Amino acid sequence: MKIGAVIQLVEIAQLQRAFTFEEIKNTAVNCEAMGFDALWVYDHLLYREKKDHTTGIWESWTMLSALAAVTKRVTLGTLVSCNSFRNPALLAKMAHTVDEISGGRLILGVGAGWNQPEYDAFGYPFDHRVDRFEEALQIIHPLLKEGKVDFSGTYYTARNCEITPRSPRPGGPPLMIGGSRERMLQLTARYADIWNVGYMSIPRSVDSMKKKMDKACKAEGRDPQTLRYSYMVSLAFPDLSGWDKDKKRGYLVGTPQELALALKEYEARGASELMFHLIPSSPEGYERLARAVEIYRSMGTSK
Repeated sequence: MKIGAVIQLVEIAQLQRAFTFEEIKNTAVNCEAMGFDALWVYDHLLYREKKDHTTGIWESWTMLSALAAVTKRVTLGTLVSCNSFRNPALLAKMAHTVDEISGGRLILGVGAGWNQPEYDAFGYPFDHRVDRFEEALQIIHPLLKEGKVDFSGTYYTARNCEITPRSPRPGGPPLMIGGSRERMLQLTARYADIWNVGYMSIPRSVDSMKKKMDKACKAEGRDPQTLRYSYMVSLAFPDLSGWDKDKKRGYLVGTPQELALALKEYEARGASELMFHLIPSSPEGYERLARAVEIYRSMGTSK
């Protein structure tokens, strides 16, 4: 099972600013050195829970391309890229380009989007998001796998579209779809190499969602074993952050030894990859998770 960490691009309340690129680069390089398998970035334009307060965030693909150039081994991916923000054919071309920069280390994570304030602020339509996403997948999937598509739909058109040059990998970057509702699971079963859902906490929190995904695969005539199951896990170290647990959302907590046992249990439940959202996203937080991963790997692989 692969273990990844989220690199935060968002403004941090305690700092009253976002991390600088130098800080983000150092975090990524250090995480790679500590043995993480993957690094992930969120794709948002802003957060606005109240009209009078905006929380900002760096643009994900610009930052991801920079991280591709300064790392050497780790997989890199979007968790997940919002379909509404970019034309799907252009997004596929961006993915091929970043895969070239990284030497074939990109995973293209995509989703239908959900955060209406950023849509309104940047002028994107919020309606029919899953309909738009379904059309987008009919463009993105063949452009990743074959480099060509000819498609005309209600929302998107890509006539005689070809991507060249292409990713250094035959078949292009893997396609990951993030979603948990019935129609999104159906589209995942039809098009994705990897499925992702969050925000998970203790290992058994994935059980009901995994059953739904297994059912969607069978409905699409797909063997669930051909789809990689990945989960984004919320992980908190309260003693590092002075953080009070949010009762509306569960978090995984524990010592490195306890976390290693949780990783083992996720593996036994069929997870192919975990991505950790750390609170706090500090050097100490990443180091504790890295220690848990080290202990987990020393346990050997589950049968």
